[in-house]
Amino acid sequence: MNRYPSWANALIVLVVLWGALFTLPNFFGEAPAVQVSSAKSTVKMDSRLQTQVQDILTAAKLEPLAMIYDGNSVRARFADVDTQQKAKDVISRALNPDAKNADYVVALNLLSRSPSWLTSIRALPMYLGLDLRGGVHFLLQVDMQGALTKRLDSTASSLRTELRSKDVRHSGITRVPGGIQFKFRDEATREKARGVILDAAPDLQATTSEQGADFLLTATLKPVAERDVRDSALKQNISTLHNRINELGVAEPVIQQQGADRIVVQLPGVQDVARAKELIGRTATLEVRLVDEGAMASGDTSGADVFPERKRDGSLSAVPLKKQVILTGDHIVGAAAGFDSNHSPDVNIVLDDTGGRIMRDTTRDNIGHLMAMVLFEKDRGEAISVARIQGEFGNRFQITGQFSPQETNNLAILLRSGSLAAPMEIIEERVIGPSLGAENITKGFHSTLGGFAAIAVFMMFYYRAFGSISVVALAVNLLLLVALLSVLQATLTLPGIAAMALALGMAIDANVLINERVREELRNGVTPQASIHAGYERAFATILDSNVTTLIAGIALLAFGSGPVRGFAVVHCLGILTSMFSAVVVSRAIVNFLYGRRRKLESVSIGQVWKPGGSAAGTL
Repeated sequence: MNRYPSWANALIVLVVLWGALFTLPNFFGEAPAVQVSSAKSTVKMDSRLQTQVQDILTAAKLEPLAMIYDGNSVRARFADVDTQQKAKDVISRALNPDAKNADYVVALNLLSRSPSWLTSIRALPMYLGLDLRGGVHFLLQVDMQGALTKRLDSTASSLRTELRSKDVRHSGITRVPGGIQFKFRDEATREKARGVILDAAPDLQATTSEQGADFLLTATLKPVAERDVRDSALKQNISTLHNRINELGVAEPVIQQQGADRIVVQLPGVQDVARAKELIGRTATLEVRLVDEGAMASGDTSGADVFPERKRDGSLSAVPLKKQVILTGDHIVGAAAGFDSNHSPDVNIVLDDTGGRIMRDTTRDNIGHLMAMVLFEKDRGEAISVARIQGEFGNRFQITGQFSPQETNNLAILLRSGSLAAPMEIIEERVIGPSLGAENITKGFHSTLGGFAAIAVFMMFYYRAFGSISVVALAVNLLLLVALLSVLQATLTLPGIAAMALALGMAIDANVLINERVREELRNGVTPQASIHAGYERAFATILDSNVTTLIAGIALLAFGSGPVRGFAVVHCLGILTSMFSAVVVSRAIVNFLYGRRRKLESVSIGQVWKPGGSAAGTL
């Protein structure tokens, strides 16, 4: 009656051992580290950089405890913060001799102290939020007027090309506050241009006026289009920030909208505020230009713009380019990493209709000439691909060069969402030190431990052996909850610790229901073995109902909440699942082990069972 099959007992033991194994990394804590990543998409990241960083540190007599290369960055772990700071300065000076044109991002970070054997099986500590780990908090104000201006500038450039292709002559196109103004010499030309403009840009509305002998047409964005531009700018800026912050290796950064024009950025574990600011303000855009082959042949580059081109060995050579910009990154609507017909890595670019038309006209007129793709980062340009035009192409083409697959992937990300849709300004900055985070962890740990101890004392005093079994099940519940948070790499915050304490109370509530049900059966004169069986079977429906209704509330918080509320909801929902398992399955397995093998069970240790009439059944 009260016995699990052997496979069920073995499975429960395996689950508990799994929980213990994946909880273990959380006890090792974190160590100060220095992270080196690429500051430019044209700078290679490979295992040779790890050797280079190791040599730099050895020369400075700063031996790291561990060196890790993960394909995107090199991280060196140190014993204390002082060594970390010294190592950061040494590495930065060696890798970035020109600080204003840095090739690498050298940032302070934190790394887990977990031994390599745990890391090798993907047993990692759970992420800690800003309030527990320390880090930086930024509140950014998005310049929505800048987004509208950028959209109108791009539209003005496109419409200038469109009017030229339709052979509509104008006397000038100028940007005015909130719109674009076109000048014409007669009304008939203005009306013809009006049709061309509204067909090419349906999100514009046009008004006409006269100024002396000039016939004016002023185009402005429709209110619906303005709203779309604002929403799109905010979403693109958030997407761009996600891509950039990946370079710092920040675990679970918080990047979310606040209000109509603000973005909150929280970077747990980042100690280098200056580097974080630099990364947030990073821009990247593409320009297409023709190579000045005359200047290249003569060596006289006075009339050309000269840009560096990086070779495979890392050296730079100068390439003279014509000053006219054929195309900018504003016309890029898609970018993806891939491979060309020779199986070499490339980036596939997709342009909008206007950009495709410009590219088609340019390539048709310049077959056999050299064309360059110039990537601008931090206001500095670098020729990433110089190739001879073999034939006419339009809105789809490939960028090829001395790239690795990882580099083409990074370049595609930069081109796809590398530029901010609108300027941003940091209006609030807050730094939480690791010591304050450690203090919050200590307080949260002590509060949870205090709650656990109080519950344990009460349960063991009131329910005796069954109370002790409930305490063991409660400990297993906490173990499995921490293991799940670690495996899922969820972020634990102070509200999450509160949810963990709440989960303990809810988990013990299920055991109270079971114990009281067993007592009720004993009070009614049922045999101990039958009482145990009935107690678990009949209490299960009540436990399931109460937990399902609570889980529904937790899922609602998870779906509609954000920030601290969402962190609370994650731990809350996982805690409900682990409490169901520990309270019903684990405690039943222990009870079965202690009592289920006895054929003649006279009594169970579940405290005093009071029968009607005032007499008590002696149960210890």
